[in-house]
Amino acid sequence: MGRIFEKRKHTMFARFDKMSKTFTKYGKEIAMAVKSGGPDPDTNSKLRAVIANAKSANMPKDRIEAAIKRSSSKDTSNYEEISYEAMCMKGVGLIIETATDNPTRTVANIRMHLNRGGGELSKSGSLDFAFERKSVFIIKTEGVNTEELELDLIDAGLEEIEVEEGEMVITASFENFGSMQKALESRGITIVSAELQRIPTSTVQLSAEEKAQVEGLIERLEGDDDVQNVYSNMA
Repeated sequence: MGRIFEKRKHTMFARFDKMSKTFTKYGKEIAMAVKSGGPDPDTNSKLRAVIANAKSANMPKDRIEAAIKRSSSKDTSNYEEISYEAMCMKGVGLIIETATDNPTRTVANIRMHLNRGGGELSKSGSLDFAFERKSVFIIKTEGVNTEELELDLIDAGLEEIEVEEGEMVITASFENFGSMQKALESRGITIVSAELQRIPTSTVQLSAEEKAQVEGLIERLEGDDDVQNVYSNMA
């Protein structure tokens, strides 16, 4: 009974840590959105997108509102978005997106995680060929005519639509993020999430053991408070 309790307790704390990390991530994104476009989501499209993402991650409304209010204060930390590129075994590339108020601390921590996990930093731009930046939107399919919507969104830069379990994944180019968001909102469509993602142009096959090692490194990086996202071209 004791071991079962300990296992449940460990699982509970792990879930809490993950949720706390997620809320911290969106708190930073809200801060950067407010600093760049103001605290009113009606006039700040970037903030509207971040709020939608935070809600889809079950971030409580009061925490979202508190983050917006806190970000409007002059005393709030100014976060800087910095991306790092790294290589690990067999040519697997990693792009590590961070939001930090102390770049010196952040790069030192990134180096530490990579050294312990079998990776190393690369020169900026060395992985430009390995990833494409895409705008990825998720909406609910209920009440939506997919064929009609597809035609409507072509002018907004639509590249692909996929339907998965009651949701629709809409992909556009990086440059068309704003126009696609505006096109969906103008049609009264609720956006579940809106993100700029890095999609690998090709993938690297690894053995199960090698994959586990890279996944461990990614998990270590994602656990860092300054890291927002980690992308890899591992199959």
